[in-house]
Amino acid sequence: MDADEVKRRDRLGSMIAFARRTVPELRRNAETVEPIAPADGRRRLPALLNPLRWTRLPLVPGEGTQNRVLARLLRNIGLFVLLPTAVVGIYLFAFAADQYVVEARFAIRGEVEPMGSVALGEFSSLIQKNNSQDSYIVQEYIQSQPMLESAQKELDVMRMFTRDEADFWTRYSGDKPIEELLEYWRKRVQVHIDLISGVMTLTVQAFTPDDALAIGRHVVARAEALINTISSRAQQDMLKHSKDDLAATEQRLRKANLALREFRNRWGIIDPAKSAEATMTTLLSLRKDKIKSENDLQVLRGSGLDEKSRSIQTIVASLTATNQQIKQLEDTLTSDGMAVGGRPVSEAILEYEGLMVERTIAEKLNDSATMMLDRARVAANRQHVYLAVFVPPTRPELSTVPMRGHALFVAFFAFMVMWGCSSLLIAGVKDHNM
Repeated sequence: MDADEVKRRDRLGSMIAFARRTVPELRRNAETVEPIAPADGRRRLPALLNPLRWTRLPLVPGEGTQNRVLARLLRNIGLFVLLPTAVVGIYLFAFAADQYVVEARFAIRGEVEPMGSVALGEFSSLIQKNNSQDSYIVQEYIQSQPMLESAQKELDVMRMFTRDEADFWTRYSGDKPIEELLEYWRKRVQVHIDLISGVMTLTVQAFTPDDALAIGRHVVARAEALINTISSRAQQDMLKHSKDDLAATEQRLRKANLALREFRNRWGIIDPAKSAEATMTTLLSLRKDKIKSENDLQVLRGSGLDEKSRSIQTIVASLTATNQQIKQLEDTLTSDGMAVGGRPVSEAILEYEGLMVERTIAEKLNDSATMMLDRARVAANRQHVYLAVFVPPTRPELSTVPMRGHALFVAFFAFMVMWGCSSLLIAGVKDHNM
């Protein structure tokens, strides 16, 4: 064996090892791998070129293998799919108690504020004003502890949920905290809100028709009472604020009138402004008389009449009296002279004007408050919110829960999917480890 043949043999050995690593699936599926025994040295080179001879590939399993695979498949399906489904079916048809469902539909009506923006796409324009926060208030109240306590007090719902007609799986086990009873209540009494129309759908499940009807009627009555309370309180708050504002303005107007009456009693005059106006009118008339008398006196003196004549003396006496009257009237209008109580009339006028301004403001505010109260009454009557029940609770005659056929099919499908996913996962793990 020369050096070239040794190198060629090593190279072929490396290729064969590489092929064995790269085609593991083909090697695993081969039943037998038999090496080719060279007849003599002359055929050694072809043997190196084709060192493996695949005598049988299991492309089609044998009949015995098929039977084993089929038996194992049926066994797994029966154990992991059919047996659990049978257990569920036995419970549904032999033990599951009949449950009766009462349904009621109602809506919140009245002048209410619309909801905030809801991401409904093209349906956002269809949201009406009936969809309001009041609907969510009613929904939360129905599933709250106060509602449960009210139902427990009037109907004894714990006794209803622990009846002998209930089965072991759906019956409520008593002697537990109120929180667990509340959780059970939320499963049996549910409320759904249609965001487009604002219609609320109430569904109640119980083990007898009468129990379901009693719970449904009680829930609707309590929800209606809650809405009436909310509406009445809103109206009362609105009217209360308006009435408080009106009472404050009336009190201010009353104080302004009392201050004005006290001023008139103190000064002894009804209206200083009008009194001053009358004084000014008299003063103007006296000044006109004075001017006329001075003209007459000047004419008489110009005619050369003696100063001691009766005409001139009479006019002079009249001018003196007129000047005294003018001086007295001017003193009453200024701080130079004294008026009633030793105080000038100008001060009285200033005080009177302040009181009149205060009374005018109080009157305007009182008129505005009265108008606002009237508007509040109208708005309160318009903002009346009420619960409109258009599908009242009715007594069911047929049990609709549980839906045994539907539940059995869902259980079978769920067990089948679980078994299939588990089988694929286990097969993948095994294949990865080989």
